[in-house]
Amino acid sequence: MRQFAAGLPEALCSGGRSALAIRWQLSKHEMVEESAALAVGGKAMATMTVQTSEKIHSADGPNTAKGSFWRWTGVFGLAVVALSWAQFPLYSMGGTPPAYNGAAYAQHLYNSQTAVFTRILLDLGLYVAFMIFAARLAYLVREARRESSWLGTLLFGAAAVWIGVTLVANGLEGGAALDTLKGNADASAVRALIDGTLPIYNGPIAFVITALFVGAAGYATFSTGILPRWTGWIAYLAAALCVISVPAIYAGPLDYGGFYNAGGWGPAIIANFPPLIWFLVVGIVMVRRKATASGAPGAEASRLTQ
Repeated sequence: MRQFAAGLPEALCSGGRSALAIRWQLSKHEMVEESAALAVGGKAMATMTVQTSEKIHSADGPNTAKGSFWRWTGVFGLAVVALSWAQFPLYSMGGTPPAYNGAAYAQHLYNSQTAVFTRILLDLGLYVAFMIFAARLAYLVREARRESSWLGTLLFGAAAVWIGVTLVANGLEGGAALDTLKGNADASAVRALIDGTLPIYNGPIAFVITALFVGAAGYATFSTGILPRWTGWIAYLAAALCVISVPAIYAGPLDYGGFYNAGGWGPAIIANFPPLIWFLVVGIVMVRRKATASGAPGAEASRLTQ
C-alpha cells in the first residue's frame, strides 16, 4: 500500500506530461492543417482573382462579341476617304491660275470662293473622322499587345500633328479667300497666303507626317496582327511614296502643270492617293470583320492572312 502511495505522484506526473505531450501534438497538427488550408484557400483566391481579372479584361477588350467597335472604327476610316475624295472635283472648278500671279490668283479665289469654303468645311469633317479613327486604332493596338502601346501613342500623336498643321493651311487659304470677297484684294497678301499653304497642305510638311502615320500603322499591323499583313505592305508603300515626294520642294519654281515640284501634280497624286487607298482597304476590312469567339487579339486578322 505504501509502495502504491509512493508511486502515485510519479505516475500522476508522468501521465500529466503524456497528456500535455499529446495535447501539444494535436495542437501542432491542427495548426499545420489550418496553415495548409489557408495556403490552399489563398491559392484558390488568387486564382479566382486572376480569372476574374481576365474575364473583366476580356469583356472590355475590343475583340470579344463587340464587333461594333471594329465596324465603327472602319466607318470613320471610310469617312476620311469619302470626305477627302469629295474635295477633288472642287479643286478643278475655275481652272488653275499662274503660280506667281497674285492678281490672277485673287480673281480665281473670288470666282470660286464657294468651292474654297466648301473644301475647308469638308476638311473639318475629315479631321473629326480622322481623329476618332486614330484614337480607336490606337486603342486596338494597345489592347492587342501591351508592348506595342507606344505604337498606339505614336499613331494618335501623328494624327493630331497632321490635323494641327493642316488646320493652319486651311486658315491661310480661307484668309486668302476672305480677302477677295469685296473684289479689291491685295494681290501680294493673297499670293503670300496661298504660297504658305503649299508646304503644309500639299507639300513636305504634310508628306512627312502622313508617312509617319501610315508607316507606324504598317509596323503596328506586323507587330500586333490586328489587321491582315497585306494591309501593312500597303501602308509601307504609301509611306515610301510620301517620303519620295518630300524633296519636290527642291525641284525648281512652282509649276502646277509640271510633274515633280512643290506645286506639281506628281507629288499631289503619289503622296495622297496611296494613303487614302490604305484608309479605304482598312476601313472595309474593319467594317466586314466579325467578332471572334475566343476574344484573342489578332485572331481574326491571323485567320484572314491564311
